[in-house]
This record gives sequence, structure tokens and C-alpha cells, in this order.
Amino acid sequence: MSKNIINFKNFIPKIDPSAIIFDGVHIIGDVYIEEKCSIWFGSVLRGDVNAIKIGKRSNIQDNTVIHTEHSVSNSPDFGSVQIGSDVTIGHNCIIHACKIENLCLVGMGSIIMDGACIGELSIIGAGSLITKGKIFPPKSLIMGNPAKFIRTLNEDEIKNIAFSASRYVDLANAYLK
Repeated sequence: MSKNIINFKNFIPKIDPSAIIFDGVHIIGDVYIEEKCSIWFGSVLRGDVNAIKIGKRSNIQDNTVIHTEHSVSNSPDFGSVQIGSDVTIGHNCIIHACKIENLCLVGMGSIIMDGACIGELSIIGAGSLITKGKIFPPKSLIMGNPAKFIRTLNEDEIKNIAFSASRYVDLANAYLK
């Protein structure tokens, strides 16, 4: 597969051997990808000015861009991207210097800006814009431009988040066969 894993300054991307990286992906600098993740065609993870961490079994779908920001805060996490475990990030998203906690689903074409935090077990509707510094509690349904809290998720919706993440682990593995 054609992919570009690029060292930048003194940073070498750290990718668990069980992660699946598809054609056309660029992974640059201070990036850490945990086990059973999948990074799909054409995505760019650019850890050139701060760190990116992708948790276990998360999937970053086609043409998503993940980038960081220069740290201008005393907080060691400011400017980095932290994506938890079992997170699904849909096609064509922009994820910039933010935190997405475990078991979240980010709909296609969404943008999440600097300093935003998405609480665990949340869903972001397709095409949503999470503005700078916005914080959402766990179990949120988040939609709009700019995005707003719509309501608390029900148990079926929460189960579907975990199902989506596990389905993408299986789908990525099917490509290896």
C-alpha cells in the first residue's frame, strides 16, 4: 500500500502493528496510533507542531484531516489532538487541536476546532461545526453550524456508537484478506 509515514524534527510516528493504514494516508511527526485502529484512504494526520493520539479501535475515515496547534498555554494538552478509544470519525472531517473522548461518532464533513471537547458517548451530526473552545457533556447529540447540544442520547444510540467502531475494525481487517 502507498502511504507516507514521515518523521518530522525529532518525532517519529508510533503506529501499533495491528493498526491498518490505507493507501494515500500521510502520518507526520508526533503521532501515536493505538491497536486495531484504521486510518482510511487519503487522510492526513499532521503532528508537526504538537501531538496527535488515536485510541484503540478508532477509525479515521477517508480524506479526514487531523492537525494540531502550537501550544500557547501552560496545559500540556493544549494544542494537541486526543481521540479516545472506539471513536468513529466520518469521511471528510477536519479535527483541529481538540479532544474527543471514548465512544464518540463524528458525522461526515464535521469540523471540530481548537480547544473543543466532546464528552464520551456522544454523536456529532454530519456537517456540524464545533466552534473553538466549545465543551459538550457526555451522551450528547450535537448538531448544527454552529453546533449546539440537542439532547441526551438514548441507550440504543449509545449501543450504535460501539457497533460502528467494531464494524470498522472488521471492515478494515476484511481488506487484508
